[in-house]
Amino acid sequence: MPPTLPPATPTAPAATPMAFVRAIVQACAQAGVNAAPLLQQAQIAPQEVENPAARVTAWQFERLSGLAMQALDDEALGWFSRRLPWGSYGLLARASISSPTLGVALKRWCRHHGLLTQDIALTLQAEGASATVRLQVHRPLGAFAEFCPVSVLRNIHGLACWFIDSRIALQESFFAFARPTHHDAYAVLFPGPVQFGAACSGLRFDARYLQLPLQRDEAALRQMLQRALPLTVLQYRRDRLLVQRVRTLLTADPAAAHSAEALALRLHLSPRTLHRQLKEEGTSLQGLKDEVRRERAMDLLRRTERPIKQVAHEAGFGNDKSFIRAFRGWTGLSPAEFRRQSRASGKLSIQ
Repeated sequence: MPPTLPPATPTAPAATPMAFVRAIVQACAQAGVNAAPLLQQAQIAPQEVENPAARVTAWQFERLSGLAMQALDDEALGWFSRRLPWGSYGLLARASISSPTLGVALKRWCRHHGLLTQDIALTLQAEGASATVRLQVHRPLGAFAEFCPVSVLRNIHGLACWFIDSRIALQESFFAFARPTHHDAYAVLFPGPVQFGAACSGLRFDARYLQLPLQRDEAALRQMLQRALPLTVLQYRRDRLLVQRVRTLLTADPAAAHSAEALALRLHLSPRTLHRQLKEEGTSLQGLKDEVRRERAMDLLRRTERPIKQVAHEAGFGNDKSFIRAFRGWTGLSPAEFRRQSRASGKLSIQ
């Protein structure tokens, strides 16, 4: 059965490039399927298909994709040398749903994708603090050189977010094709830095996401597969690693001011969203700043002989008086008293 989609909304923004619609029309032509009825049902004017500046809404594109997949009986929409019959990607999801962590699920998904087609190869690698999903092309994709990797990577990113019920922030997206004229659409498709003309295509994100447990079960999977096409990362307001990601940025440079605006820009969020999501996680930006400053100050006082004024500066305080006042609030001791007691006892337990 085709996915159940909501009614078209006239006010929905048209952001999907017409180039992707043309790729579907070409797939239909190659298979001898008339695309005109499909375009009509998706409310896409045929004369607009050849307009490179035109865009369609998410609903229109999802509708066209679902109809074309069934008309062609090919969930790959002509990308590969063999069809992927309806339900192929559902099988990949089912083979991964029992995984204990996202890392195991994505490795299974990538490995099993090779059973469907060898035209491309997907791999997952953890490299230090980052994890990377790479897509290598083993056969020229021709007219689908952009549409195929974009679709596959959007698919795996959306499914990964669904598995852990969390937005997965992208550190970088990179693609093996030249920058298209509609490159501005990639800010919506893959929020974060985007590179074109790379050696291969792929996504890079914080490796800590791989350790998160799956939040879904078989019943949830069956329900999701009834309407899988609209699955995107945009619906996930929650980022289960946001607190850790903010703490990492603060720790990397504890002496910096770290305004909400600057941090939000680096996290590809708005300042309002940053504050709201931290509140939903039971903390605040100021609370995290205080935590990082406290840990930095206590570490310097334990390990070094640096003057209190220098410790205050390196912990992110403008002067030693405000530092001493804050430190007393954290520990009940002055920095000098904390240092003496730490040296005397070897370690100091602070409530």
